[in-house]
Amino acid sequence: MSITTKLLGSRAVAALTSPHGVDRYLEMFHPMWAATEVRARVVSIHRENPDAEGSAPVATLTLQPTSTWRGHRAGQYVQVGVELPGSARRMTRCFSISSAASLPGERFTLTIRAHDEGQVSKFLVNEAQPGQMLHLSQADGDFTIHESAATPTNNRLLFVTGGSGITPAMSIVRTLLRDGYDGHAGRKVTFLHYARSPEDQIFAAELAEIAAADNGVEVHLRHGDQTFSEFELRRLVPDYRDTDTWACGPAGLIDLVKDAYAGSPRLRVEFFKPPVVSTGSAEGDVSFTRAGATAANTGAPLLEQAEALGLKPEFGCRMGICFSCVKTKTEGTVRNVLTGEESSLPDEEIRICVSAPVGDCAVDL
Repeated sequence: MSITTKLLGSRAVAALTSPHGVDRYLEMFHPMWAATEVRARVVSIHRENPDAEGSAPVATLTLQPTSTWRGHRAGQYVQVGVELPGSARRMTRCFSISSAASLPGERFTLTIRAHDEGQVSKFLVNEAQPGQMLHLSQADGDFTIHESAATPTNNRLLFVTGGSGITPAMSIVRTLLRDGYDGHAGRKVTFLHYARSPEDQIFAAELAEIAAADNGVEVHLRHGDQTFSEFELRRLVPDYRDTDTWACGPAGLIDLVKDAYAGSPRLRVEFFKPPVVSTGSAEGDVSFTRAGATAANTGAPLLEQAEALGLKPEFGCRMGICFSCVKTKTEGTVRNVLTGEESSLPDEEIRICVSAPVGDCAVDL
């Protein structure tokens, strides 16, 4: 880390640039300048399934992150924030990283399916253009692997994926092959993937090359009516319950895989759920004491409820990352919409962009 980066990220500079924060000013001069936040510029967009009919489009976005990007481990995901056209606020969603593990500041890729109900995914696949700026979290997630070319073992590795759930597994396989994994010393990878059709297959050409190479990776692609079965899994990997396995895909596939493994600790699964905004209880009133404004609690994050009342609190990422929106909760309980954790501490500093009130709540705003 350079002296300039340390200085810009210091508390002294943060205090001088309050309430906006140093990153707001750096972004005004150049979108790729950042002290603590992570942003990325879209370098290119490649459509993965242009010939598929009846399937949602899939595209791979190559991103150049700011120098604040700490890199990622294969199998991790990143939270992406984007200002949608006609929207006054930033929307965020999590996407798996599809490229091999990256180092700080290195480019990486996201492979995204544009689901009908997904406003962010549809925008990124269908409307985003090279040069588009995105807001990012640092990489996160434990759907990772410790096996590497530098630490050879005799372990067999198994990946079971469906649809766009192939992306984190592909990141892992790409990393292994890039780093010299060659299937020698008894090591072997089995890659079992399910897609709606050959035309809808993501990474089809690359998977064909991997399957044809002498690298210890077996690729088995199943299309259309060829659904997952424990019988086929046992045929491919007889001792699968004792094999390190990564599974990612639609809920139906994951349920079948879990049943086949019968609680085996060798199985790791990955799937994303929408953030928990509330548990169905949005009772009580929310008071923004400094503004003298009170309204019925809607269950939405406090930032959104404040904006609905016409207030304009400071915010940055709207993702719980930059801490620009920190305010003091003087009374009540709030729930973190990303983790579901609740807190009732008095005079507590909270990030109002990811804090939803549970019952009566008062905030010094």
